[in-house]
Amino acid sequence: MKLLDVVATLEDVPSAHLAKGQVGTIVDELSKDVVLVEFADLGGITYALEPLPVSKLMELRHTPAMVA
Repeated sequence: MKLLDVVATLEDVPSAHLAKGQVGTIVDELSKDVVLVEFADLGGITYALEPLPVSKLMELRHTPAMVA
């Protein structure tokens, strides 16, 4: 995963009040295994900014990743 990738949480993050499937954007790479994810509402207002392990995130894609 890299900066500005759109991701979703794979499980609840109770400490940040985030539910499984919550969508956010990677805004910083804190280490090889941890990224800072910004979660914003449809108006663009940030409601959470959380460091999360990449193992607990799924990258969301809007175009095909591979050609059949």
